[in-house]
Amino acid sequence: MAPRNIRSAESAEHLNPFGGSFTSSSPIAASAIARDLAQYEDEDSSNTDGDSEASTLRPASNHANPHSLAGSYRRPSYFTNVNHATAIPAAANYQPLTEGERQKAIKEERDLLGDNHVIPTDQRSKGLPHQIGNLFATSPGQGPSRPFGAGRESPIKPPGIQPQATESTALLGPPSGAEGMDPEEIDRKWEEAVIAGLINTTWKREAIVIGQYSAPLMLTFLLQYSLTLASVFTIGHLGKEELGAVSLASMTVSITGNAVYSGLATSLDTLCAQAYGSGKRKLVGLQMLRMVYFLWLVTVPIAVLWFFSENILVKIVPETEVARMAGLYLKIALLGTPGYACFESGKRYLQAQGVFSASLYVLIVCAPFNAFLNWFLVWKMQWGFIGAPIAVAVTENLLPLGLFLYAYFAVGSQCWCGFTRRAFDNWGPMIRLALPGLLMVEAECLAFEALTLLSSYLGTTALAAQSVLSTISSITWQIPFPLSIAGSTRVANLIGATLVGAAKTSAKVSFCGAVIVGLFNMVLLSVLRDYIPMLFSSDADVIALVAQVLPLCAAFQLFDALAANCNGILRGLGRQEVGGYIQLFCYYVIAMPVSIGTTFWLGWGVMGLWTGVALALLLVSVIEAIFISRISWERSVEEATRRNEMT
Repeated sequence: MAPRNIRSAESAEHLNPFGGSFTSSSPIAASAIARDLAQYEDEDSSNTDGDSEASTLRPASNHANPHSLAGSYRRPSYFTNVNHATAIPAAANYQPLTEGERQKAIKEERDLLGDNHVIPTDQRSKGLPHQIGNLFATSPGQGPSRPFGAGRESPIKPPGIQPQATESTALLGPPSGAEGMDPEEIDRKWEEAVIAGLINTTWKREAIVIGQYSAPLMLTFLLQYSLTLASVFTIGHLGKEELGAVSLASMTVSITGNAVYSGLATSLDTLCAQAYGSGKRKLVGLQMLRMVYFLWLVTVPIAVLWFFSENILVKIVPETEVARMAGLYLKIALLGTPGYACFESGKRYLQAQGVFSASLYVLIVCAPFNAFLNWFLVWKMQWGFIGAPIAVAVTENLLPLGLFLYAYFAVGSQCWCGFTRRAFDNWGPMIRLALPGLLMVEAECLAFEALTLLSSYLGTTALAAQSVLSTISSITWQIPFPLSIAGSTRVANLIGATLVGAAKTSAKVSFCGAVIVGLFNMVLLSVLRDYIPMLFSSDADVIALVAQVLPLCAAFQLFDALAANCNGILRGLGRQEVGGYIQLFCYYVIAMPVSIGTTFWLGWGVMGLWTGVALALLLVSVIEAIFISRISWERSVEEATRRNEMT
């Protein structure tokens, strides 16, 4: 079995199908926080006044400027490693920008103001590449854009926007350029320029921004999935029965373990964030401690299920030896569940404090170590099949240790409440918030993990081939999905700043990027169809079957990338519930019946399993693209404005 798919700090954010009643403003969450505030004496209350987190460039509040990028909501997206996750997202549960994100947004405002000739641009600070790029960059409805002062007439400005510097400007005076301007002046000019419709963007700018957003996300996702990949690589070469056992055990863990922990922990996205926002920082640690104890309690029935899983799997799966090995894997993997529970809770604890990079730094260390440990135990020590689950258990217990070290040295203990008996009180609101998240994540897993169970009825070779194909599909998914997150981030921030034209340009750039990524994955899988299977298995039958089905997987890579991109744009527009219902219909109503029918009734085997998936992805991408082309973007701006006014 592959190790649990490790989710990032924003796992399952905004996907709750019951989220309308459980948003950050939920009465349940509010009552829980109110009760904690009434009962709990905040130990650092005396330091609150001196611990201001307001921006040094602009206050954190968005009330002064509803059009600001720096006042808009943080990215309306989620992170998940569940294959092509399917769920009905909640109405947008946007969270405020962190301090680092806010300052980055302010810098983006300055750059846009300069490029649109609203404020002077300090070309010396931007360097030669930027000046050369401006010669060829175009804005919607305008001709080529030249560097400031290159003979072009200044655009008409509304009252309050001062003329640009010229040869007659006094040499001695206020500092020139955006860097020398007062933050409040930048803020005023930005709002005036937005109202006057002077802020435009270019394809080049949006391509750079989306590329900068998506590159680190792709690295994070690949590192996360390498934890799964390491076990598949090492065990797959032991034999097709071992590879089939990995696939079966992975499905069991994903449905009964990973989905449970991740889903229940989503309640901290509300509780910890509200506790931190209330200024009572010790409550953040209290909420996390409650969740750790709660997940450990939930581990008891999970442990019973996994310990006796062999007896259950034998009755479900026709391959007795595969079921036996999968059960053995689950028994050993139990040793990693306490650490995984702490890791899921710890990520939310740090996320509430605006720390989103901790998981990446931990994975940079743990992912290579996990790969080495798999190889060392399985092959070097010759422990065989059981070496992989031991490596999984060790790695999962190291993950929370890495988070603890990062929090201790990089974040500090301002939100840590210490071990207290109050962590056993007031569990009701936490559980009521956690259960919808559990149902949501389970919905993600069941749609595609069911294909693994169905493949077991086709024989050991088919089960092993399905494991390889699923892994390959997951690897290629790690590129377009982070790109869609970057696109949703950019579109959401531009919509929040009421820049409809710029948001449409960004969406078009993201769409083109998805086409490029999809074609790249398609060509890669097609060209290497005879070589990629050899990386996962040494069995000739498995390799041949994977090579036979891989062209179909390659064919839907374009639709896969486009579907991910359309989902990202919908999230950016705050209409993710539309994408959720479309996916729910296409995957469960169309894909599953088609896969079952072509696999067993028409006798297509593994090829039939993926036929339904390919058809669903085609329909999702087409339907969502049509919806996006006809949606009212101005409505999304109005909704974002109302949302910002209420924050």
